[in-house]
Parts: sequence; C-alpha cells; structure tokens
Amino acid sequence: MTDSDRQATVEPQYSVLLTTEHRHGISKFGLMANESWNNDPKRTLFTLARYKFVAKMLSGKRNVLEIGCADAFGTRLVQQTVDEVSAVDIDQVFIDDIRERYNPNWPMEFRTHDILKGPYGDGAFESAFALDVLEHIPAADEDMFLDNIKRSLIPNGVFIVGAPSSESQVHASPQSKIGHVNCKSGELLRELMARHFEQVFMFSMNDEVVHTGFLPMAHYLLALCVGCRAECTS
Repeated sequence: MTDSDRQATVEPQYSVLLTTEHRHGISKFGLMANESWNNDPKRTLFTLARYKFVAKMLSGKRNVLEIGCADAFGTRLVQQTVDEVSAVDIDQVFIDDIRERYNPNWPMEFRTHDILKGPYGDGAFESAFALDVLEHIPAADEDMFLDNIKRSLIPNGVFIVGAPSSESQVHASPQSKIGHVNCKSGELLRELMARHFEQVFMFSMNDEVVHTGFLPMAHYLLALCVGCRAECTS
C-alpha cells in the first residue's frame, strides 16, 4: 500500500502513525528477536527489560560499546539515552542482519569483532555492556575477556554485565544449555567483577523486574562495575 492509498485516521492524533511509517517504514524484528517473538513472546519482553536497565544506568554517556550485540534489536533503547553506540559481535550472520535492517535515522557503528582476540577501539569508550555473553565464555578465558573490555574503556569507565544465574539453569531450555558453559552464582559473579573493577553493584532480575533482592533466587544477574583495575587481582 502506497502513501496515497492510505486514508486519514478518524482521530487526528493518530496521524503520527502514518508520518512515522513514511519516515521509517515498518520495522522488522532482528534474527534473535524474531525467534523469541514467535516461539516465546514473553522472552522478548525480558530481553528488552535488560536493555532498558542498561539505558537508564548509562544515560548521558558520550559513547558506549556493546559486546555481543547479536541482532542489536534492543540496542535502540540504549541509543535513546546516550550520544553514540558501537556494537560488535563475533558472528557475521548477526552483523549482516543488522545491516539489512539498518535505519539511518538511528545511526550506530556495528562490526564483527572477537573481544577475546583484543580490545575494540582506542580505549576511549566511557562505558560498555555485555548482555547474555559471559555465560558463553569459557571460565579459562573470562579474565582475558574482561581485560580486553577494560582496555576498550577509559580508566574510570563503567561496565555492565548481565547473565543468567547458575541457579536458573535447572529451568533453562535445552537450546540455551548448549551455549551456557560459564553460568555463575551472584557471589561468584561479584567476585569475578571485583577482580577487574574498583566498585561492583549487584542486581537481581526475575522475568522483566530488576531489583536488589536475594541473589540466589535471581533468574538473571546484573553487575554494574565502575573503575578499571590496572591488573586482574586474585
């Protein structure tokens, strides 16, 4: 249907819907969001709630790096509150998907990059975040993972990590369990982050609700980390 085929809306306040369609087109889900929306719609809500938490915590930052962006469908929530977002993922399939859906009205940098092989950028990012990534990193590589993230940040940078708790894995789907090689309890996640950052603030998450409740009862964990340690300390 072309613009000329559209009838005006009965109530004038809804004309903005047609204006937005004309400017942006009809948005498409990314590969990962499409899977959850079609197979388990509530999981899409949970994922977006995690991005909303990041957007609130990093609001006002000049530049933000997302590690493991996948289809970057939720990344737009962060774009809404910060000046610039760069998003990287190891899987070219996801980067190609972002490119196919790219909307120049929401500019961002997106590239293929393996953070285990080195930092991204020139160490000038004010903040970074990685949602649903750490659990895919073998424990033997987790310090390298975090060291390269720190090398991508300014010294007093902020890093947010989110991952399913080890306690939640009894309820995880077989598909999820294939890739989850390094889930942690809240205390173990805190200990790991404290080796790399000066300050660590822990949050629990159940479904779409983020709170400061009892960590062992959390399905999902979020750690807000501030100030990069020069070296990993045991």
